[in-house]
Amino acid sequence: MALTVISAKYPPHIDPSKTPLAYGDRALPRLNRELKDANLLTRQRAVMSLCDHLHDPEHIAEALNVGIAESLKNLLTDTDTTVRQKSTECLFVIGCHAIGRDAFLEHNIIPPVAKLFDDKIDIARKNAHKAIEMISETPPGAEGIVQADLIGTLVNKLKTEVEEIKLLILDTLHFCMRVDTGKALKADAMTVFTSLLKHNDPAIRAKAARDIMDLSAPLEGKNKAVEVGCVAELVKLLADSSPDVKANAAGALMIITITTKGKYTALESTAIPPLVTLVDDPTSEVRANSLKALTCLSEAPEGRKTLLEHVDKIKVHLNDEIPAVARAAQIAVRVIEWKP
Repeated sequence: MALTVISAKYPPHIDPSKTPLAYGDRALPRLNRELKDANLLTRQRAVMSLCDHLHDPEHIAEALNVGIAESLKNLLTDTDTTVRQKSTECLFVIGCHAIGRDAFLEHNIIPPVAKLFDDKIDIARKNAHKAIEMISETPPGAEGIVQADLIGTLVNKLKTEVEEIKLLILDTLHFCMRVDTGKALKADAMTVFTSLLKHNDPAIRAKAARDIMDLSAPLEGKNKAVEVGCVAELVKLLADSSPDVKANAAGALMIITITTKGKYTALESTAIPPLVTLVDDPTSEVRANSLKALTCLSEAPEGRKTLLEHVDKIKVHLNDEIPAVARAAQIAVRVIEWKP
C-alpha cells in the first residue's frame, strides 16, 4: 500500500515573499496600510507585491490617489535593505509615467531618493539612480534635480561609482545640463568627463563625449574644455571603433571649435586628418558631425589652406543620401572655398 507523502513546500502559485492582494479596488489601499506596518515582514511582503502590481500602467494613477508615493518616500529611510531596494524600484516604475514624475515633484521625493546614492548596497544605489535619471528626462524633473543641488554630488559620484551606475549618472547629467550648465561647470564636471574619455567601456566614452558637448554649449564651457586638455583626448577618439564614440567626439569638437581658441587648439592637435577620414564613415551622424567640425576649422586661415586639398572628397557628399549630411557638406564646401 502506497504511503502519502506530506510536502512542506508551498504550491507553485504561492510566493511566501509577497503578501496576497485584496480583490479589485481594495488591493492598493490594503498595500498602502501594510507599507506602514510596524512588522518588518509585512512591509517586505507589501513592497514586493506593490512592485509587481505597479508594472501594470493602469494601477499607477490609483496608487498615487491612495497615497502610495508618500508611503514609499517614508520607506526610503527604512533600516531593512530589501525594503529600501524595492521602494526605489517602485518609485522608478512610477517615474516612468507622466503623472508619476509630477508626483515626484509634488511630494518632494527627489532629495530622499538622492540620499540613497550613499547606500552600502549596490542595487539600492542603482535603483535610486534609475529613478532620478527617469525624472531628469523631462524639463521640470531636470529643473527639480538642479534645484535640489544634486549636480555636484552626481559629478563626484562619477569618480567612485561602479560602471553600471556611471552610465545612469552620465544620462542624468546630460538632461540636467539642458536646463543649467553653470552648476556642472562649478563642480569641475569638464575635468571628470575628460578623464572618462579614456575608459575601457565604449558606452561610457560615448556618453562622456556627449556630456562634454552639452557642457561646451556656453562660452565658459568651451574655454574650460581647452583649459583641461579635452580637445586632444577628443581627437584621439575620432579613431575609436565605436560609431557612437566617434559621432559624439566629432560633435564635441564641432561645438568647442566655434571659438578661435578652440579652433587653434584642435589644429595643434592635428584634428583635420581624422575628421577628413570620417567624412566617408558609414554612420550618417559621424559624417554630419565631422563635416560641421571641419567647417569650423576652415574658418581659420591655416585650416582652410589644409582643407582646400581635401575639398573634392567633401564635394562627393553634396549628393549624400542623408539630407542633413548633404547640407553639412554644402556649407563646408562654401566656407572652405570662400575668398576674401
